Amino acid sequence: MRVLITGGSGFVGQALCRRLVEAGHRVQVVSRDPAQARIRLPEGADVRRSALDFVDAPPEALVNLAGESIAGKRWSEAQKQRLLDSRLDATRELVQLCEQLEATQGSAPRVMVSASAMGYYGDQGDAAVTEETPPHDEFAHRLCRRWEEAAQGVTAHGTRLAILRLGLVLDAGGGVLQRMLPPFRLGLGGRFGDGRQFMPWVHRQDLVGAILFLIERDDIDGAFNGSAPHPVTNAVFTRLLARHLHRPALLPVPAKALEIAFGEMSRLLLTGADMRPARLEEAGFTFRFPTLEDALTDILG
Repeated sequence: MRVLITGGSGFVGQALCRRLVEAGHRVQVVSRDPAQARIRLPEGADVRRSALDFVDAPPEALVNLAGESIAGKRWSEAQKQRLLDSRLDATRELVQLCEQLEATQGSAPRVMVSASAMGYYGDQGDAAVTEETPPHDEFAHRLCRRWEEAAQGVTAHGTRLAILRLGLVLDAGGGVLQRMLPPFRLGLGGRFGDGRQFMPWVHRQDLVGAILFLIERDDIDGAFNGSAPHPVTNAVFTRLLARHLHRPALLPVPAKALEIAFGEMSRLLLTGADMRPARLEEAGFTFRFPTLEDALTDILG
């Protein structure tokens, strides 16, 4: 099967590409810098600048992971627009590809798995959050809502759509741990604010497994929470991380300091959602790393 991936050279995309190649699938990747992307990807990956460049090699499945990092820069109004545009542009291009393939080949790809994020729900306090939970209206929700709405365009061309609302992705070599590990290894880690905000997380291997599961299951569609079944608060997360590193976690970062340093973006650190993967588990998906203890043991040894 040919699988086209936007964001294929990113932290999640690289692992997905490796798993697909190991399983005998052909990987197609969209990248603004194909030469650099090929260095990071498995041998034989077909890398092109635009999804529309693959009209002559029609994919059977699409995985949409593209989007500028939401925590990369302070949220000025211009940065907010860049965050939105990076997601909408890539998604709309995949919708265009489906339209062209339906017109020229008679059918579009049979499925698209499109990323969204836990930010869809906004700040939910300590209430358990499933796919049915009404969102709290704030920037992160509006960003994810627009992203998900853009992805709905593929359904008009007969493509089954599964939306995966990602939690914090954990593994070695990238993701949230890449930023957290240096201060924690120095014994300078601690909770953010009061530490009561939830941090839904998922091991990268489980996330890749969930994407493949959604590609293969022709009988399910709609939104799915892409996080482990046992989310933890920030205080628990930091305590467990410090224990695995054999370091203290005695230096909390005051909420006010984060608000001054990051402005509105500090909400990513000070709010959260007790997000549960209700629909994935109902569909029969099994997590290899259901608890944070399991995940950190695997990643940190």
